[in-house]
Amino acid sequence: MVAHLVRLKLTLLRNGLKRSVWQVVGLVIGLLYGLFVAVLAVAGVVTLSVARPDLLPTVVVLAGSVVMLGWWVVPLLAFGVDSTVDPGRFTTFPIPRRQLVVGLAVGGLVGIPGVMTSLVSLGTVAAWWRDPAALVAAIPAAVLFLLTAVVGSRATTTLVAPLVARRRVRELLAILALVPIFLIGPILSSLEGAFEGARFDGLVAALAWSPLGATWGVPVAVADGEWLVALGRLAVAALTLLVLAVVWDRSLAHSLVNPIQERAGGTGRDLGWFGRLPATPLGAVTARCLTYWVRDPRYAASLVFLPVVPIFLWFVSPGGDLLLVLGPVAAYFMGWGISADVAYDGSSFWTHVAAPLRGSVDRLGRVLSAALLGVPVVLACAVVPALALGRPQDVPALVGVSFGVLLTSWGASSIASALVVYPVQKAGENPFQTKSNGGTTAVVSQLGGSLVVAVACLPEAVLAFVAVRQGIAWLGVLTLVVGLVLGAVALVVGVRVGGRVLERRQTELLRQLVSFA
Repeated sequence: MVAHLVRLKLTLLRNGLKRSVWQVVGLVIGLLYGLFVAVLAVAGVVTLSVARPDLLPTVVVLAGSVVMLGWWVVPLLAFGVDSTVDPGRFTTFPIPRRQLVVGLAVGGLVGIPGVMTSLVSLGTVAAWWRDPAALVAAIPAAVLFLLTAVVGSRATTTLVAPLVARRRVRELLAILALVPIFLIGPILSSLEGAFEGARFDGLVAALAWSPLGATWGVPVAVADGEWLVALGRLAVAALTLLVLAVVWDRSLAHSLVNPIQERAGGTGRDLGWFGRLPATPLGAVTARCLTYWVRDPRYAASLVFLPVVPIFLWFVSPGGDLLLVLGPVAAYFMGWGISADVAYDGSSFWTHVAAPLRGSVDRLGRVLSAALLGVPVVLACAVVPALALGRPQDVPALVGVSFGVLLTSWGASSIASALVVYPVQKAGENPFQTKSNGGTTAVVSQLGGSLVVAVACLPEAVLAFVAVRQGIAWLGVLTLVVGLVLGAVALVVGVRVGGRVLERRQTELLRQLVSFA
């Protein structure tokens, strides 16, 4: 049964790649990038074992703990693990739950993250070549590490899934999970030179006895000749895997007989934004999209990063000067957040196709709905840091580049969402569930769109950099004018071009959206 589940996942993955050439391109890019990172990590660990063997235990335990934490936490940010083989689809089949759990766990290694982690684990085993006993002990440690990472990711998502059926809980969990992930890099970079001393010794010792780092703490203890310590850490690692497996097994058993459902709110008596805006095509589109922003938790994905960004910028900049880029960063998130609007419509996009609606009206209505929240947020993110840092002379330049990015992102999003759609979570679906096909298409389209926005915003970005760096007041005013003008041009072009593209491709987009259902 385990082998059958793995073959089923590979078959579904292969069939999904046949649907679009962009999925194949995205998968190849992802594999190449993953292999590059894995080879770089393995080369770094092996080189460290040759050049600085005394630092090997510290690096292995710290890096292993971070990777383990990533496996357990990142699925919460991505709203679920890979569900190519969704366990809910096996509810009506008489498959023993233990076999289903083992099959899903092994299948969890089939994918770019699993392959990367497996390669890095094998490379880490080879790094203990100086000590044969530690080399032998590292082999079961690597196996335990892989199993604990995969089972832990499944256990956390399955266990927390009932809680995130409520939107507020889901958003809070996403923010809490993002904070440690984003702050790991800045915290470590702020400890420059710490590896040369004993500043990490206490942290490494604690992690080596914790569920996060106990697996790689085993070969470290063997290399030091502490066999009882190695057995104790091995027991901690094995007990961690056992507990996670039991938690996943019980949570899976409960979810299979009690599927998660998110209750719809509202009584239907209040028309909401539809009753407040004009009864015109533009008003209807704007009202519908405003309803999305207020009630649809999927739109929170473009906002959940904003509370973390200023913390991240504060850590990486001792004087807080990098907080000045908060405005452009927030502008990008708010502007590019509507790039998947048509995909979020799903099959209900047929109402836009059937109605006598011009494409430019559709594009403009979506932009106006995003502007109601985006304009005040971006304005605050551009002005408040400058005033807080005592640099009011930089406000015009920061406002200019921020709104240049915001308007340009809206223009690019208006074209992107009319060109490409990909599977996304449906309204009311389990937020921890991800789509097995279309992920690579989403990655390619997002990277391409981000590159276009970055290139289009270069003029105001360069002017703002020089104005802020040199403290030239008149250049800041010029940045404000250039940012608003170029941004407005990009928005108008994006709305018009996106509207024409939408009118030409709307039936094809609807066919794709229906096929995703």
